[in-house]
Amino acid sequence: LRRARRDAAALPVVLSGAKPGKPGRHRKPERSRGAGAVPQDRSAATTAAERRIAARLLLAHPLVTASGPHADGFPLIRRHRDWLAERFDTLLGYRLAVGPWHARLHKAGLGPGATRRLEHPATGAPFTPGCYAQLALALALLVDAPERLPLDGLLAAMDAVRPGPGPVARPADRAELAMAFAVLADWQVLTDLPAAALADPAAAGPTVLTVDRELARAVPVGPPALADDATDLIRRAAEAEPGTAVRRRLAETPAVLAADLPEDQRAWLRDHGRTGPAALADFLGLEAEQRAEGVALLDPAEELTDLALPGADTAAQAALLLVERLVEEVRPLPGETAGTDVPVPDALIDGVLGDIADEYGLPAGWRRDYLADRTALRRDALDLLHRMGLITPAPRGTRPPGWLLRAPAARYAPAPDLLPAPGTGRHSRPDPDLTIPAPTAPRAGQPV
Repeated sequence: LRRARRDAAALPVVLSGAKPGKPGRHRKPERSRGAGAVPQDRSAATTAAERRIAARLLLAHPLVTASGPHADGFPLIRRHRDWLAERFDTLLGYRLAVGPWHARLHKAGLGPGATRRLEHPATGAPFTPGCYAQLALALALLVDAPERLPLDGLLAAMDAVRPGPGPVARPADRAELAMAFAVLADWQVLTDLPAAALADPAAAGPTVLTVDRELARAVPVGPPALADDATDLIRRAAEAEPGTAVRRRLAETPAVLAADLPEDQRAWLRDHGRTGPAALADFLGLEAEQRAEGVALLDPAEELTDLALPGADTAAQAALLLVERLVEEVRPLPGETAGTDVPVPDALIDGVLGDIADEYGLPAGWRRDYLADRTALRRDALDLLHRMGLITPAPRGTRPPGWLLRAPAARYAPAPDLLPAPGTGRHSRPDPDLTIPAPTAPRAGQPV
C-alpha cells in the first residue's frame, strides 16, 4: 500500500480510466505503463537526431572548427565523436579526428576521374594545377611555421623551395597564389589577411599573419610517401573492399550506376542492393532508391549536395532546360529499350541550346556575355550537367564525337499533363474547373 500511495502521488492521472481515489481493499495499484519510457524515448530520439545532424555536417564540410561558419554543430560532433568515428570507419572507411577546437573527417578518393575540384570560396572559380601546387607548397611550410608569421617571410620561403627561377612574376602565377591563400583563409589556417593579400599576396605590403599549425596539419589526408606518382596516390587512396567502395560512391555521388562499377563492386551491389545502401541511408538520414540501372540516395532536406539543379544563375537555368529537351528528343519510342547511356550528337546539343537561348535568354534576364558567346554558355552548361552525372563524354574514337545522356537525366524530363480534356460530345457539359489552359513556357530554372 505504501508503494501504491507513492505511485498514485507521482501519477495523479489514472491510466485505466477508473475514477481517481485512494487504493481500496480490493483495488490493485495502478502501475505507470512505461512511466520512465517517455523521457528515455525522447532522449533516444534526441540522440539519434544529434548524431544524424553531426554526420551530415561532417560529410558536407569535412573540416569543422569551433569558431568557423559551422560552429553551431561542433559541440554535437564532440559529444558523439566516438560513435561517429566508429560509424564513419565501418561504413565508409573514413577516419574522424576531433580535437579541442576542430573536427576533421579524412575522406578517401574515389579513384581516377572521380575527383571533385577545389573552388575559390568567394568566386567559385575552379582550381588549376598551379593553384594546387601553390596550396601544397604553402601547407608544407605552415605546418612548422611560428604562430605569428610575416607575409613576406612566407613568400620568401615559398620562393626558396619553389621549382623554377625566382619568385612568382607572371599575372597567372600571382592569381594562383591568391586563390591558394583565399582557401587557406577560408579554412582558418591563415587569419588576419587583409583584402589586398587575398587579391595579390605578392603586392600586399608588410603584413603579419596568424598561423594555426594544428589546422595546417589536419588538412592533408595522409602522407604521399608510399605512392610512386600522383596517379598511384589517387589509386591507393581509393583502395577498399567492395562494400566500402560502393558506399563511398553513394555518399559522394548520389546516383551509382552498376555499369560504372568494376565486377567485384557490381557483384556486391547485386547481392546487397537493399541492405547495403540502407545502412548508409539510415546513418545520414537519406532515402535509398533502387533502380534497374543502379541505386541512388535522395536527400529530402537538400542539404548534402554541392551542386544545385535547378539553380539561379544563367548556366544552371540553361543546363536544366537543355537536359529536359534532350531527354524528350532521345526518349525511346514505345516498345523500344534504351541502354544506360544514350548517344547525343553535338549538332543536337548546339541546336537545342540555341533554341533555348533565343526563347528564354532576354525574357529571363540571362547574362549578356553568355548570349553573345554561345560557346561559353554551351561549355558551362555541359560542365554542370557532367559534374551532376547526367551526361558524360563519348569514348575517344567515337565518330562523330559527342556526349552520352545518362539514365538519371530522365528524372528531369517534363511531367505529362494528367488533367482530362473537357467533353465535347452531345451530352457533355464543359467543366470550367477542368478546362486546360493554353500551353505556356516554364519559367527558366523551374522544374517542369
